[in-house]
Amino acid sequence: MKRISFLLLATFILPVITTSCTNKTTEPSKATASLPLSAVNEADKQWAMANKDYAATRYSSLNAINTDTVKNLKVAWTFSTGVLRGHEGGPLVIGSTMYVHTPFPDIVYALDLTKEGAPAKWKYVPKQDPQVVAIACCDTVNRGLAYADGKIFMNQLDTNTVALDAETGKEVWKVKQGDHKTGQTITAAPMVIKDKVISGISGGEFGVRGFVTANDVKTGKQVWRMYSTGPEAEVGFPGSVETWKGDEWKRGGGTTWGWYSYDPELNLFYYGTGNPGSWNPDQRPGDNKWSMTIFARDPDTGKAKWAYQKTPHDAWDYDGINENVLLDINIRGQMRKVLVNFDRNGFSYTLDRVTGELLIAEPFVHVNWATGVDLKTGRPIEVPEKRTSATKNTKDICPSAMGGKNQQPVAYSPRTNLIYVPTNNLCMDYEGVEVKYQSGQPYVGAIVVSHPGPGGNRGEFIAWDPTTGKKVWGVKENLANWGGALATGGDVVFYGTMEGWLKAVHAKTGEILWKFKTPSGIIGNPMTYTGPDGKQYVAVLSGIGGWSGIGVAGDIGGEDPTAALGAIGAFADVGSFSNQGGVLTVFALP
Repeated sequence: MKRISFLLLATFILPVITTSCTNKTTEPSKATASLPLSAVNEADKQWAMANKDYAATRYSSLNAINTDTVKNLKVAWTFSTGVLRGHEGGPLVIGSTMYVHTPFPDIVYALDLTKEGAPAKWKYVPKQDPQVVAIACCDTVNRGLAYADGKIFMNQLDTNTVALDAETGKEVWKVKQGDHKTGQTITAAPMVIKDKVISGISGGEFGVRGFVTANDVKTGKQVWRMYSTGPEAEVGFPGSVETWKGDEWKRGGGTTWGWYSYDPELNLFYYGTGNPGSWNPDQRPGDNKWSMTIFARDPDTGKAKWAYQKTPHDAWDYDGINENVLLDINIRGQMRKVLVNFDRNGFSYTLDRVTGELLIAEPFVHVNWATGVDLKTGRPIEVPEKRTSATKNTKDICPSAMGGKNQQPVAYSPRTNLIYVPTNNLCMDYEGVEVKYQSGQPYVGAIVVSHPGPGGNRGEFIAWDPTTGKKVWGVKENLANWGGALATGGDVVFYGTMEGWLKAVHAKTGEILWKFKTPSGIIGNPMTYTGPDGKQYVAVLSGIGGWSGIGVAGDIGGEDPTAALGAIGAFADVGSFSNQGGVLTVFALP
């Protein structure tokens, strides 16, 4: 019998269960005054980690492609990945080699940029148990690779982390981080910090207890592992167990399938944790720490210096895994070392990254489940009528569980001091349902239907001032903005749409300067680099899928709006705009 994915199964089960060894990459960018157009950082000729730098700015100072020249962009070459379904993440470029990854089966290609058409130098195809596809929540995506010490690092869907020789593609080591038979998978890109590879875990919809793991770069040996929930010795921070009923923390969710940032001066890395186990909040009274939390951890020991929970006792599946951008900016007349986070719950948070103090919390999309966030307590000021329960079907909650922004990463430009945010305009109906835990089986416990938010547009690409917590401009999109952003020294910002358009907009005004229709919907993240010929290139993966595009990727019909964890309610029509695909498109000036 043909095996189908968890999200296909959701069509049927949701109404029932409902549910050197030194990393030689670039240092974090600093917020500065406007830079001259000619200022180009040599390190920006490459792209060595998923979100460009440790600060997750996704900014490159390359500027040959600028507001005057971008209108002349043409396709330089293309590459078929040979895989369909959702293509999240983006390629790396190290020297004269580009490294491209795919969704399951998580193939890695090394492409030779010195040769016409960039032919493959090597291809790595991991051997995985195909049964892992059936438990992959929200598509079989992979968000990218990491490079350090002459190696390419990748997390596989079946929970293996592998290190490949960057020159030959041969396996250097391979380590199993979990067991997919219990619902554990990995979709996040790893990050290398000093002599350690940091990886997370997915599977919150199966009651998986989240954790982060550090493995030795050279050998793969586990150095430490810290959990999101549980006793202080296992979390590296106090205060979790007492916020759960009984032993619910053992299936407490808090998975770590998002992004990582790192400040070398403070020697702290930052990441977010996901939803608590069971979407039915009635089954887990208490704050459910440390789900929905930003952690600041010491990469040498794994112990946390501070933790900030954005959505205590989450009742909406507002997974807190989104990236944290590290900036040094002026807040109320004082220069502060901050991190900025755009959460699925619809609020943008600015925290002091040294202490965890909350400085700013403002909605960046339409929010009606809370009227704001108390800056003293850090807690949201909830609207009682929008809290969900198994006793009722709560209607028209904004944003939906799919988030004001999902995993799609933002970009920051030190030239404008603005952050560019791909957002979703989605609301939902949500009803909790009693669900019993069984290892390896879905542990959802809610019937959810997402739908377009006010105005009917399902997305908007916005520019955000992190010093004030205010939107500067926005470009409305029919479908959600499920792909990441790229900011450049030419004052051009790139982003993709689910229809497949790669767009270039003016960083200061939002004016659309250029666009190109790629073969499939874009849920990946554009990047830029300098080729061996000295020219600037922009590259993006297209391949519709992910949670928003699972109707097309998983061939799910639009008859049941609760299917795919409620995504079909908002995106039943995606097949009218995009077909399946798996193509890398690379652009350059003539």
